[in-house]
Amino acid sequence: MDAPVYEQQFAVTRLMLVEDDGPLRTLITRNLREHGFEIAAVATAAELWLVLEKESFDLIILDIMLPGMNGLDVLRRLRRTLDTPVIFLSARGSEEDRIVGLELGADDFLPKPFNTRELVARIGAVLRRRSGEVLSEPRAAAGDIVFSGWTLARASRELRSPSGMLVDLTTAEFDLLNAFVSYPQRAIGREKLIELSRTRLGDSSDRSVDVLVSRLRRKLAGPDGSAPIKTVRGVGYMFTVPVTRQ
Repeated sequence: MDAPVYEQQFAVTRLMLVEDDGPLRTLITRNLREHGFEIAAVATAAELWLVLEKESFDLIILDIMLPGMNGLDVLRRLRRTLDTPVIFLSARGSEEDRIVGLELGADDFLPKPFNTRELVARIGAVLRRRSGEVLSEPRAAAGDIVFSGWTLARASRELRSPSGMLVDLTTAEFDLLNAFVSYPQRAIGREKLIELSRTRLGDSSDRSVDVLVSRLRRKLAGPDGSAPIKTVRGVGYMFTVPVTRQ
């Protein structure tokens, strides 16, 4: 019998599942093991912290509606010390949850109920993007991008202002900016921005993209308050300044 497709691509992938619904936790755990993953599962944030003191994981699957500390608060605390990829699960499907999760650095957001194959596909997409095994851009795109005195270091995922100050970007904001500078001075639709930003904006609505663009504009604003991202009515957005690849 052939090994699962994902298992053939990655040797051993260790997952952590945080889900307070016992039957669902058991079902997800069993299904992911059948797909070749090594997985640990806990019901609460408190249990998660205890496990993370002793073990590390390649990816965390995190339910938003947890007892005590909810998933958003867990991710906020997690991002202080770890950059482990996180996929959110949510039964509420709240747009606000999705937006906040992206801003905090979640890698994907999957509404319940879902198909196990879809979860497996999203896990694979997140890990491929993180590991660089699949690139949708030319290899040269890993170099620095300079625009209007700003420098976007793609390899280190850092943005520096014209004065040299390091500007803090969430992972979602970095991916969105990277999409813009890849196609400067061209109108890009919201759906295309989602595609260019890969899985991180997957299934996000227009409002999710608009909120991230708004936050990115504020961080790129010059002394006069203007930013190099223009709204193109009926289309989407345009990165208005030329870029130089180094």
